[in-house]
Amino acid sequence: MNILIKNANVLLADGKVKIADIAIKDSEILAVENIPETFKAEKVIDGTDKLATAGFVNAHTHVSMTLLRSYADDMKLMDWLENKIWPIEAKMKKEDIYWGAMLGIAEMIKSGTTTFADMYGDMDQVAQACIDTDIRAVLSRGIIGVAPNGNQALEENKILFRDFNNANDGKITVMFGPHAPYTCPPDFLQKVVKASEEYNGEIHIHLAETKGEVENCLKEYGKTPIALMEEVGILDRGVLAAHCVHLTDEDIQIMKKYNVRVAHNPGSNMKLASGVAPVPQLLKVGVCVGLGTDGASSNNNLDMLEEINLATLLHKVNTLDPLAVPALEGVKMGTEYGAKAVGLNNVGLIKEGYKADIVLFDMSAPQCYPRHDLVSLLAYSMNGSMVDTVLVDGKVLLENRAFTTIDEEKIKYEANRCAMNLTLR
Repeated sequence: MNILIKNANVLLADGKVKIADIAIKDSEILAVENIPETFKAEKVIDGTDKLATAGFVNAHTHVSMTLLRSYADDMKLMDWLENKIWPIEAKMKKEDIYWGAMLGIAEMIKSGTTTFADMYGDMDQVAQACIDTDIRAVLSRGIIGVAPNGNQALEENKILFRDFNNANDGKITVMFGPHAPYTCPPDFLQKVVKASEEYNGEIHIHLAETKGEVENCLKEYGKTPIALMEEVGILDRGVLAAHCVHLTDEDIQIMKKYNVRVAHNPGSNMKLASGVAPVPQLLKVGVCVGLGTDGASSNNNLDMLEEINLATLLHKVNTLDPLAVPALEGVKMGTEYGAKAVGLNNVGLIKEGYKADIVLFDMSAPQCYPRHDLVSLLAYSMNGSMVDTVLVDGKVLLENRAFTTIDEEKIKYEANRCAMNLTLR
């Protein structure tokens, strides 16, 4: 379908905002501002008093963990994982994974996310949820190598790749998902490297999330997690690294050398008291840093605009530098940089030739006045509930705050039913 978005305040690829029209042909942006006279729209969307941005990219989450939202809070990471999260995850069935994913995807679409990178079990169910909702996704089967089913999980990741890489008109990409160095020892990680080479797939992994993780890695292997990943060959495969909180200067140079892309999770890192990632330093040396929410059991929402706000504020106070992460840089981390972080080259900007993943924010609320700087308003004043319209791949998924393709009430009912049953098993 040809779609014309008229008279919107458009956040352009150069970071400036200008009132303009956007022409969409099928799945791509055909033109911005200068619309060809020959273009005939089958659908016109009025962008008056709306801010049009590229859709947000949630570069790291565990979407089905929406079922565990509010289940276990105010705990240390390993205590939280080992005593609360992993035991109940072991009870999850495919139905739980599917409805948890549907709930998370509905939440993400409604708050302006058009792409997410996910790592979990039973990822065929997450992939089906992505197909059913038409969101863009980068999926990996979470693999715990020390578990009895570690090799089976790796095989399931291969099956996921065969069945779903480039599925749903190319909207699904598959990576390999070894959980972390502390759950996947070097000999197992080498199996993952071999599989990624066989399938030409990249790798999504948690790295250097906590101080304890780094200290234990140094004790066991004499290397930091980043240096260990270099040694086992993980970094040669193209890596999306979640967290990267506790890094040495040498780690950062290794990451730059291998073009490691980072998914920064400020909300989750703050809530779990994991620490503050050296994001300004990473950005300064040219490491790509996107933003992620992490799972809804450690955030506790999937609102990417909140992550943009947290990222801009956290690094100001942590460095005592109000220029550490300016508003536009924070927005880029949630869009353009996030797309690069998850390995997508034609997403994350409103630009000719890019995929038509676009969000329209309703700017009628009081906090959108006065309008000195719309990018500043987006980063510091607005919130995800102000999303009015969402397009993915040129298809309207949300219009006037209402879903066009999914039943929100059914999703909420089924997800709540699954979550309540989980705690009784």
